[in-house]
Amino acid sequence: MRSALRHLLAALALALCAALCGCSGPAAELGAAEDAGRVVRVVDGDTIRVALASGEEAVRYIGVDTPESVKPGSPVECFAKRASAFNGRLVAGERVRLVRDAEERDRYGRLLAYVYRARDGLFVNAELLRRGYATVATFPPNVAHEREFRRLARAARRSGRGLWSQCVGAG
Repeated sequence: MRSALRHLLAALALALCAALCGCSGPAAELGAAEDAGRVVRVVDGDTIRVALASGEEAVRYIGVDTPESVKPGSPVECFAKRASAFNGRLVAGERVRLVRDAEERDRYGRLLAYVYRARDGLFVNAELLRRGYATVATFPPNVAHEREFRRLARAARRSGRGLWSQCVGAG
């Protein structure tokens, strides 16, 4: 009986968190793989390094793409430094919760995740889109938030937020 009550309470807590964070889709459902840790370095606008219980990991945000600032052999793209700085203001030194989708890693070995700031539940991937620091980059099967992300990017573009007002040919 105690075990059943514990599972029920855990399911209720996850449902409440999903409702408060605006999570939906497969990644937010009970049983999604999660980790928690502290951001030890912001690499760029869509990649961070996180200290997890299992060790330090490079984490690539699922579903978003920010202009390149550290890609070897490539010039720094329009708005890249601003996107990286904004990402830093969101997560540098912060505790974060990492929620995975269908695939655990990308072709470079980085952990793929939807990133939530622990102190207030801010959905970082979505905030980058909402504020115009990122564009949508969907790579099936990791599509749990695709519809939400496209809606946020359209609103940012229509409002001329972030890179949409600064970069010719954005998106």
